[in-house]
Amino acid sequence: MPSVLTTPAFMRWRADLDSALLDRFTESWPTAFSKALQYPINTGGKRVRPALALAAFEAVGGNGDPNAARDAGMAVELIHTYSLAHDDLPMLDDDDTRRGHPTLHIAHDEPTALLVGDALLTEAFSVLAELNAPAEIRIQLVAILAKAAGHLGMVGGQAADVGLGGPITTVEDLTRLHNQKTGALMTAAILMGGIVGGASEPQRTALQNFGSAIGLAFQVADDILDNDEDTGVDGPPAFPKLIGLEATHALAKELRDSALDALKVLPNATRLKTLAHFIIDRDH
Repeated sequence: MPSVLTTPAFMRWRADLDSALLDRFTESWPTAFSKALQYPINTGGKRVRPALALAAFEAVGGNGDPNAARDAGMAVELIHTYSLAHDDLPMLDDDDTRRGHPTLHIAHDEPTALLVGDALLTEAFSVLAELNAPAEIRIQLVAILAKAAGHLGMVGGQAADVGLGGPITTVEDLTRLHNQKTGALMTAAILMGGIVGGASEPQRTALQNFGSAIGLAFQVADDILDNDEDTGVDGPPAFPKLIGLEATHALAKELRDSALDALKVLPNATRLKTLAHFIIDRDH
């Protein structure tokens, strides 16, 4: 059975999303900068965060412009992509490949990779400022994404990941790290898509709860998939190393059940449910 992210309908939507992403960087100065800016977009990615934004838009009834939901997800994807470009640098994870391609600093150089990340980050907020939505909605989305991407969200999680604050030794600290580093952006994408779709306050709460569960579940699933490779030498321990593989599987099931339970109040949550199962049950 094909993954939800490889169905013909999704692939058409993804092609439109990727085209819109690349179009943001067709012009730059110096001219050669465009090629570097487009490089991390062209090297792939599952596009899970934009897919979650679109699914949340649909889940609450989709009372708005679907292209605005796409662009809200695109803004989150730009933040995610910039974070990978910076994470791969020698000063952080020092990775030479990503998704089967040379990482940005290998394909170009370290200063270029740093500047590309900076440009992707700032472009995300330009996307939101230009969104086809009322000004009060755009302001809300900017605030949500800024918080999710900043020191109380993704960047804070990354700071803990590199050892600021000392080693991670408890489930509570590991959970908070991943809630910020991975979960915050996923939750933001879900909430932003729902807001564009006209989510009521109870629906926003449901989306927030779904996002909190599924964001952590994404990392738990990664840890299960990578269990045989995890040595725990670099960075924080994975969940199986800290609590055991059996308990990690139980945690994944608990998070999936919590995520699905949160969706019961939404009128059209079929696609969100499908994505939840993909995130938890994927084999790669």
